[in-house]
Amino acid sequence: MKYKFTSGVLLTITPNCNITSMTINKKQRVTLFLNPKVLKQAKAQAIVEETSLTTLIEKALSKYLPNETTIKKTSF
Repeated sequence: MKYKFTSGVLLTITPNCNITSMTINKKQRVTLFLNPKVLKQAKAQAIVEETSLTTLIEKALSKYLPNETTIKKTSF
């Protein structure tokens, strides 16, 4: 299935992947390409907060993202 965010970003959802069913203990591995300066600052901030880089990024994304995101199906 392919969906398109209203901003035009294409999202592919695999049938076995259900974000709402993920528990706190389950994590999904991702690969990101970040500006080296941003990554260095994030790592340093994680050390200052005595937390992991994963936790720091999760907190930042949670604050940034809206409580709910609507995905509209597009026809191809």
